Amino acid sequence: MERILITGPDFCAVTEDGTLTEYLQRDPKQQYGDILGGTVERIMPGIGCAFVDIGRKKSGFLPLEELSQSFEGEKLKSGMRIPVQIRKEETGSKGAFLTRDLTLAGRTILLMPMNRHIGVSSRITEDDERERLRSIGKEIAGDESGLVLRTAAQAADPDEIAEEVRTLAEEWQRIRERIREGYTDGTVLYHQDPVEMMARDYEMMGIARRTEAEMLPGDLQRQLREAEGRMIRIRNGGNIVIDRCEAMTVIDVNSASARTEGGPEDSYLETNLAACESIAAQIRLRNLGGIILIDFIDMKAEADRQKVADRLAEMLGRDRRKTVMHGWTKLGIMEMTRKRTGG
Repeated sequence: MERILITGPDFCAVTEDGTLTEYLQRDPKQQYGDILGGTVERIMPGIGCAFVDIGRKKSGFLPLEELSQSFEGEKLKSGMRIPVQIRKEETGSKGAFLTRDLTLAGRTILLMPMNRHIGVSSRITEDDERERLRSIGKEIAGDESGLVLRTAAQAADPDEIAEEVRTLAEEWQRIRERIREGYTDGTVLYHQDPVEMMARDYEMMGIARRTEAEMLPGDLQRQLREAEGRMIRIRNGGNIVIDRCEAMTVIDVNSASARTEGGPEDSYLETNLAACESIAAQIRLRNLGGIILIDFIDMKAEADRQKVADRLAEMLGRDRRKTVMHGWTKLGIMEMTRKRTGG
């Protein structure tokens, strides 16, 4: 498989054997990953959240309890001024999803100045390697901050990791100084460029960067336009239909004019396998997140269902974002979740 990373002045894209699988356009209105100054407007204990003024028409949504058990922060009160980070941009009637458990991203590590947790990327699965990296992280962080060691940390020298920790810690001190100096709600205290982060993630995976002058080549532009539609044709004549709603995304696989040798069951299997490739590509290209349900064509044989699940897992394994496959429901629908990002 040939994977190419393409970057321009305001975009980043990835292709796999000529298929556009990920594209991100720089948008000044999108602030995913940015740390902003805000003021707590009101506490809502009944739903476990607070609403925070971040200088927008819609207040941000901040959980009262952070995920990290080692998070260190004061109890929220109305009127409190706090730095928050945007974990998910506002959609529809919902404001941006916020966190106080701030993260500064580097090449080999994520620095978490508000907690003391030491973690290792879930993409690193060998127990010995995870323990080695966790030991390095504990020694470097001491009791100063939390860390998550990314996949690139595997090939990095401990001194290199320590230097990156020092660099990000200095950045955190600059953020704290800006907080002490005062701010208006919505002031950007730290900017995290998602386009550059995407390029860096793929470079860490060993994909060389190719620079385009202004925009994508013509065929990739066509694929990008197709991704704006509801229906995508797949290679054997079938199609997939993608419907996004506020709570989840539903993907329907249809045989349409699919043609394969053998009987109906062979045709269903081949169409579903072909759909896996397109589904995985469209999930990345459209940046789908949260709950995703896939209604494949019904298959009678359990062995065929396993082949489809294996193919889908293989295709999703190329994604830089974490996706968890929860398996088939009683209705024969594949259920999975993908980490939400900005947009």
